[in-house]
Amino acid sequence: MSRSIAPSRSLLRHLLQAQPQPQACQRLLYSTRHASSSTTTPATPDLPALVTPTALSARSASSQHAFAHSSTGRYQQRRYKAKTVEEARSRYRTGPFSWKAGALFVLAGCGMVWYFEEEKKRMQRRRIAEATKGVGKPKVGGDFNLVDHEGRPFSSANLKGRYSLIYFGFTHCPDICPEELDKMAQMFDLVEAQAPGAVAPIFITCDPARDGPEVLKSYLAEFHPKFTGLTGTYDEIKDVCKAYRVYFSTPKSIKPGQDYLVDHSIYFYLMDPEGDFVEALGRQHSPQEAATLILEHVKDWKK
Repeated sequence: MSRSIAPSRSLLRHLLQAQPQPQACQRLLYSTRHASSSTTTPATPDLPALVTPTALSARSASSQHAFAHSSTGRYQQRRYKAKTVEEARSRYRTGPFSWKAGALFVLAGCGMVWYFEEEKKRMQRRRIAEATKGVGKPKVGGDFNLVDHEGRPFSSANLKGRYSLIYFGFTHCPDICPEELDKMAQMFDLVEAQAPGAVAPIFITCDPARDGPEVLKSYLAEFHPKFTGLTGTYDEIKDVCKAYRVYFSTPKSIKPGQDYLVDHSIYFYLMDPEGDFVEALGRQHSPQEAATLILEHVKDWKK
């Protein structure tokens, strides 16, 4: 009996020094007591297998590692959620609209207002032009056949395809015609700078007796090289002036070589690419104002 107890106590002492788990100690104590109460061959009870210190250490380390892993995962999850909330707060700290969005909204609103105002003006000009075309077509403008300053035939068909700016005058005019032709040259240059080739400047004489092709050529060259001068017979000029509602008069009795003046209307007639009357520009319009009006009509025609 003393031989069977001694090894068990030795094993128990060894396990206690290795600090085993309480469950394992209870199993060992149970085994020792059972052995001491038996005088014959000890009966082994049906217990689970004995857990060694190495297995206990490995199982404890595994449990600690699993706990640490789950704790770290929960911490990272809470940290991710906190970061997301902070980002959301920073994003909407100034409200649902940022200053950039507000600036873009204001700019877009101003652009729309400007566009609709310009479109309104354009439609208004279009209505006026259509009304003038329907009423004024038989009153202003019409077909004609004349001769240009190069001596070549020039008819109303030559005006088709682009706007034309027509002025009636005469080369012996002392003051009014030179002033108006200077103004016409300024208007033409302003328009030509923004819409090259859109307008043809035309000068039609009211004094065909003295204004032949050669006279017109030398006279108009003093104002602008792109001016086109037109002349014809007295009846042809009379018919053109009547078609454009231009008033002119010459003295009834004129001796050869006698100087005289011709009274005539002072307007610039703007005709569209189809040869229809658009607008009459008077002396109240400055070159800049007249050029602006002409360019507006040119742009409207392209639309």
